[in-house]
Amino acid sequence: MASAPDAAAIVGALADDDRRSVFAAVQLGACDLGAIGSATGLVQPQAAKALGRLVDAGLVSLEQGRFVVAGDTFRAAARVALTRPRSTEHDAAPVEARKVLDVFVAEGRITSIPSAGSKRRVVLDWLAQHFEPGQRYSEPMVNLVIGQCHPDTAALRRYLVDEGLMSRDAGEYWRSGGTTWTTTER
Repeated sequence: MASAPDAAAIVGALADDDRRSVFAAVQLGACDLGAIGSATGLVQPQAAKALGRLVDAGLVSLEQGRFVVAGDTFRAAARVALTRPRSTEHDAAPVEARKVLDVFVAEGRITSIPSAGSKRRVVLDWLAQHFEPGQRYSEPMVNLVIGQCHPDTAALRRYLVDEGLMSRDAGEYWRSGGTTWTTTER
């Protein structure tokens, strides 16, 4: 790994259930692949894949033949996060929405899709604002716009339609819901 991951990269690395289970097993003392598999209930290929991703992300390291949590990585990311100036990219959003967006959206990109419906709705509302009301978009254009914010265009496109933020008919999409935030809604 070239440099220590930032807090968002750490969260991203731990967003997967298998990786979180493997990380927890290592934190609790499982030091080899067999012990990790036993502690997590994952079959060896699953455990190895998750462990490999954690090692690649710099969250777990191999020291003297044992896997251990790389505590220095977390401390370094915390120090960087504390020295970073407060982001102003969501200041136009209402206060409650801003709290959610500050967690799940950074530098114009969705860092992870919230599993809680109310939080996901806030992120989807933010994403819907990338589309002009009244304009029709082809599916490839919708994928292009969404892809600038997150790689899982199919899931986000489906969520936007399911939540009534976008409508679709005959291969075309259009914004059919959502809010418009102005700087006076703080």
